[in-house]
Amino acid sequence: MPYDEARLEAAIAALSEPGRFSQAESVVAGAAPQLQRMLGQALESSGWFGESHEAAIRTAAAVDDPDERVTAFRTLLAEEARIGMMVGVAVGWALREELNDPHQPDQED
Repeated sequence: MPYDEARLEAAIAALSEPGRFSQAESVVAGAAPQLQRMLGQALESSGWFGESHEAAIRTAAAVDDPDERVTAFRTLLAEEARIGMMVGVAVGWALREELNDPHQPDQED
């Protein structure tokens, strides 16, 4: 089901209401090891944890000025967080679609 930008923004705003996200956090916490493994696989398959990532670390470490080196590492960490968040959201979106697929049998025992 396609979503327009206004509906997506409203949904994101609703998730930022206090307490609104706690149930999702609790569900995700139980699945964290599997989700972490999926995130690692996705980042690795996209090349982020390959040579380019190692090169970015070496480049940041090689900066002579200590303040600039800290800035380079902060930038690298921020990029990693953004990419991890985007992949995490994509995995969450796909997981939601999978859970709502009417062709999938219920897994309740």
